[in-house]
Amino acid sequence: MNCAEFELCRWHAVADESALQQSALETILASAARAIHERGQFQIVLAGGNTPRGIYRRLRTAETDWSAWHIYFGDERCLPPADPARNSRMASEVWLDHVPIPPLQSHVIPAELGAVQAACMYAGTLQTVGDFDLVLLGLGEDGHTASLFPDHEWGAAPGSPDTLAVFDAPKPPPQRVSLSAARLSRARQVIFLVSGDSKHRAVAEWRAGKDIPARAIMPAAGVDVLVESTLLVPLVEPI
Repeated sequence: MNCAEFELCRWHAVADESALQQSALETILASAARAIHERGQFQIVLAGGNTPRGIYRRLRTAETDWSAWHIYFGDERCLPPADPARNSRMASEVWLDHVPIPPLQSHVIPAELGAVQAACMYAGTLQTVGDFDLVLLGLGEDGHTASLFPDHEWGAAPGSPDTLAVFDAPKPPPQRVSLSAARLSRARQVIFLVSGDSKHRAVAEWRAGKDIPARAIMPAAGVDVLVESTLLVPLVEPI
């Protein structure tokens, strides 16, 4: 089933990375304002990798009620907390350490404990959390999102656990913790952030209906994909 046929996958072309960052910033702040107005708090799941870095940096100067923000992470690498490759470390350095979100409302995956224990503990953290207000996700060159990789378990089936321990990730480090596709889909809004020429093939495969991990994220409201317009041009194979 191609999600585009049922308007569950909405593609939003932007001119370049700067335009993507600005569009994402506006979307995040609008989602926060709506959630705080309607429910008194904003529960957001952060993406890792390089694409969201600039977006997080822009959030440092945003005007919002930071006391109502609750931060969660879509995945984490099993590395020491201060390792620069940790998603939580990147988000803290470029954004979270610079805004007054109460520390107890920033829920970091304790991946330094190892994949199994960290997944178990984070599942406990999520036990009392309902639908997320906003989930941010990236797209890897192989179609992966969070730490859900091709030829691995994605946790997409009904009844799947909220968190997955990942052991043989094709990208280092091999041990990771990821929210399952089912848990990431329990959200009022999901946005994919896609930029960089290396994502061309993954975008083409997604739009062609190939069964890649990104397509397993299917909330009731569908997903929105912010993507650089050059990545929507058909991929031409070299002769």
